Amino acid sequence: MSTSRLIKALAACVVVLAATATSTAAAPVSATAPDPLARFHGQAVAWHTCALGADDELGRSLDAAGVDCADITVPLDYAEPAGRTLTVAVSRLKATDTSHRVGALLLNDGGPAGPSLHMPLTKKEVLGEVAGRYDLIGMDPRFVGRSTPLDCGWDLGSALARSAGADRAAYREEVALARRLADRCKRTNGDVLPYVTTRNTARDMDVIRAALGENTLSYLGYSYGSYLGETYTQLFPGRTNRMVLDGVNSPEHYSQTLLRGAEAANEDALRAWASWAAVRQDTYRLGRTRGEVLETVHHILGAAEDRPLRIGTTYELDEHVLPSLFIGGLGSDLDARRADLARTVRLLARAADRKPVKPSTALAGQLEFLLTKAGGAPSSQMTAIICGDVAERRGTGSYWRAVEESRERFPLAGPLANNITPCEFWDRPVEAPTVLDNDVPALLVNATDDPRTLYAGAEDLREQWPSSRLLTVTGARQHGLYGEYGNACVDRQVTTYLSTGRLPTHDPTCTSRP
Repeated sequence: MSTSRLIKALAACVVVLAATATSTAAAPVSATAPDPLARFHGQAVAWHTCALGADDELGRSLDAAGVDCADITVPLDYAEPAGRTLTVAVSRLKATDTSHRVGALLLNDGGPAGPSLHMPLTKKEVLGEVAGRYDLIGMDPRFVGRSTPLDCGWDLGSALARSAGADRAAYREEVALARRLADRCKRTNGDVLPYVTTRNTARDMDVIRAALGENTLSYLGYSYGSYLGETYTQLFPGRTNRMVLDGVNSPEHYSQTLLRGAEAANEDALRAWASWAAVRQDTYRLGRTRGEVLETVHHILGAAEDRPLRIGTTYELDEHVLPSLFIGGLGSDLDARRADLARTVRLLARAADRKPVKPSTALAGQLEFLLTKAGGAPSSQMTAIICGDVAERRGTGSYWRAVEESRERFPLAGPLANNITPCEFWDRPVEAPTVLDNDVPALLVNATDDPRTLYAGAEDLREQWPSSRLLTVTGARQHGLYGEYGNACVDRQVTTYLSTGRLPTHDPTCTSRP
């Protein structure tokens, strides 16, 4: 699973008179009413090769697999469909089993701001022969990837994954940074920021549905992609066919401080990883007991509070960014992911002792994203979506009080999960957050110990949607399961549902290992 799924979470949509900013649902267009989106719904889709040039590795991979690409035109503002437009990049792996074709299966990899153009290629393997029954559709959401991308000109990629620091002076630095980032984004992109939202991405999904000639969409969404799918069902009732939401984030759990409420789950994941590393002391040399490994972690964090850690000749890790490296490594209990974190912590321990450190290729890539302009555009895209959805003014002091209240119990996760973000200084969203008042027959998938989208969110949505079923993986600390965890039970049940369209009669359960 990609480390870009650090904070995963969610999404949106509307129809015709879909222009109404306060609407939380859209009625189907009548047979006689004029369709204000007719030119978008009826547009001809010009499929072409995906590679944009000789150095476009993603495009060449898609082309080699027989995937086509296209650009779909959508309104910038659905309240003014005759106004400015933008393009949304989509990919398609056509159905080969035409006699059993189900329709289009739209895929979303999470985020927010997760590009998903690649997904027909990556999900083909787990779907197996069932892939042939669908046109597999990838989409870069508006203002992301190849879809008229947004760039606020930020010089860091950690705007939403920063820790408040050890004291009020450090926190004041965070307040100043959050204000500066918000102001820069409004100066450079203020004309489009009101339309960088999940609800508009969901509206784009329905334009794609219509342009593809489909009456309904099937959907597979991970993490934030679950929220996007939920929003689509609310705004476009009756337009989904088979729906899988993996790593469920319900609207009630979606906020501008994405990890708030998940502090305990992440601290539990840290302790579990420390126990794993202690058993492998001869390999990683981080401590022979869980307590010793945790002491190593807190020594590293304390050293960064005193003075930034020097990594190679290029990077300096301070107390605001360092915790995100740990949190980012705790999203999975797979041995390979735990080993990645252990190797990183070994390097950080040397840096904490003020010894020369040469970063691994993986660590250098993470630092390049977190600390430099390489992560600036993706970070501004993610922030713009979340703030455009749910930004609210809480007062700068409220974050610090929450940090202090959580610090003793959750020394790693608390100051990060409760820290201020640029959303504090964003303009109020044009539309109210999506509220679900529907019931959808979907297959929900979640691990009981997921440290990103908590199991409680999946339970809440299961209660909200009595026609749905919840596939639970017990004892797993894993975010993103289908085709990502290597669990044969999960893969079989999801694939069977996508093949037959029949949900299980009861909520099924899988154990944490295949």
